[in-house]
Amino acid sequence: MSKQITAPLRCWQRMLSGRRLDLLDPSPLDIEIEDIAHGLARVARWNGQTKGSAIFSVAQHSLLVEALFSGIVAGQPKMERLSALLHDAPEYVVGDMISPFKAVIGADYKAVEHRLLAAIHIRFGITNKIPEQVTKRIKAADQIAAYFEAVRIAGFKEDEAKQLFGKPPVPLTAYEHFIEPWTAEAAKTRFLERFSSLELP
Repeated sequence: MSKQITAPLRCWQRMLSGRRLDLLDPSPLDIEIEDIAHGLARVARWNGQTKGSAIFSVAQHSLLVEALFSGIVAGQPKMERLSALLHDAPEYVVGDMISPFKAVIGADYKAVEHRLLAAIHIRFGITNKIPEQVTKRIKAADQIAAYFEAVRIAGFKEDEAKQLFGKPPVPLTAYEHFIEPWTAEAAKTRFLERFSSLELP
């Protein structure tokens, strides 16, 4: 009886730029900002369970998080603001897994996400080890954004959102324009424009 030869599993994704990104060993050389913006603008937050005729994309969420991060403490360095903008950048490859599903999958998902984020940081000149206090401030901005999104477009009651994400220390009024879902092209364009303004030399 002849042995059946099993082909190795494909662990890479072809990007529209032509790059082939290996998820197990991502190279910074295979990462392009246009691919990130294009992908994030088409990945839905909240598994698409949001109000509006367009999805609320990860690209739009990323812009909201960066705006919150930059607004809470003024004068933060470009590298830190760029880190905030790119905090969910791996999702252009792996999608936006909701937190309950991440808990089910466990550590394997986080390992892939961390490898991708490290490669993205190298590609765009961000110091590979972001200070812990900066990471905490980005996470705090992420939680505020989640609260705003939850109560405005994802169907959560305020009490439920406060229990899950905490009470935001800033009012929604200053960030209203980030909450109304944009088209994919608008989200991509605005993401690229913001990236360009923060791009490191």
